Amino acid sequence: MTDSQHWVHICALTDIPPQGSRVVERASGNVAVFRTHDDQVFALLDRCPHKGGPLSQGIVHGHGVTCPLHSWQIDLASGEARAPDQGCARHFPVKLEQGMVLLAL
Repeated sequence: MTDSQHWVHICALTDIPPQGSRVVERASGNVAVFRTHDDQVFALLDRCPHKGGPLSQGIVHGHGVTCPLHSWQIDLASGEARAPDQGCARHFPVKLEQGMVLLAL
């Protein structure tokens, strides 16, 4: 099976601090690319499903991020808000290849 995704080189993994993020600017909405403590990468629309807060400015913990505006916790793998909150931030496919972060747009 061939990979039909259009993968865009974003940066080196080391360009994103552990438990930090980097923003990819797009006309249709910025994408936050997160690096966890165990060097996994995730990508979400940089907009909390609650009030639109910038998730890229939140605190990354485990495989989640806490929105800086109202402390909603968002799962990085799915974009789903963690209970008791409800909502979902769009997630994007992202992968690591030879230490480089690639994002499917």
